[in-house]
Amino acid sequence: MNRHGMKAWLYLLPALLFLSIFMIYPLIDVFVYSAEEGYNFASQTYFGTGLYNYSYVLHDPYFLQAVKNTFLLVIITVPLSTGLALLISLGLSSIRALRDLYQTVFFLPYVTNTLAVGLVFMILFQKTEYTDGLINLLIGLFGGPSVDFIDGPYWAKMFVLCFYTIWVVMPFKILILTSALASVNQDYYKAARVDGTSKLRTFTRITLPMISPMVFYLVITGFIGAFKAYSDAVALFGTDLNAAGMNTIVGYAYDMLYGDSGGFPSYASAAAIILFAIVLTITCINLLVSKKHVHY
Repeated sequence: MNRHGMKAWLYLLPALLFLSIFMIYPLIDVFVYSAEEGYNFASQTYFGTGLYNYSYVLHDPYFLQAVKNTFLLVIITVPLSTGLALLISLGLSSIRALRDLYQTVFFLPYVTNTLAVGLVFMILFQKTEYTDGLINLLIGLFGGPSVDFIDGPYWAKMFVLCFYTIWVVMPFKILILTSALASVNQDYYKAARVDGTSKLRTFTRITLPMISPMVFYLVITGFIGAFKAYSDAVALFGTDLNAAGMNTIVGYAYDMLYGDSGGFPSYASAAAIILFAIVLTITCINLLVSKKHVHY
């Protein structure tokens, strides 16, 4: 190894140590915990190793409900938030007056505390003995029935959770896509105008291929973020998510470790490994698809 190679490894050494201590070792530890059957948190003992913890988790109704909630959240929020962010970014890119002001306004939810935004949403949607909430008042103006979005039917609670998640993640996507649109070479648009190309064809043949790397990046990170959702649900429905029927996979693992049903690190580790496998699989599929469709 030459001198420059040694210097490169020395520069990377702190980062490699950090990753080993705070990421690789904990991941190995979680795998070990997930295989230890009957682990006792107080005595640090267990009576065997195997796959029982995975079997228990996969047959736990609370975990199955958490998986259902998480997948619905992913399937609904990732495409919608990315699509809406793209439409808004296109609108922002086409205006000149007060563009910076509009970009700042759209970015505000991203820098606002998650729990604070959740509290606002809860006030807007929750029915109490004193008021039906602003959203129900608006529904009533159009002749619709009053709905309890926080403590009511499952579909209403899922609607609020998806709405809230989209609201929180969309500003970051708008920022990324606006920057990507600004980096597109304007000569392509000038040539399209000279040829009399329609706006739709210009978007599908020029704009979308040029920004496709950023779109796929947002889709991949969106999937990962949605699968790790937990604070969003807590902000709306409180800490007892199992009772509300709105728990997520991350919330289930947390409850097994620290919640009312806590003290079971083996079950929590098994749930975490299952989540890891799901996220890794989805990410690999997205990366393979993006390599086939991204145009540079």
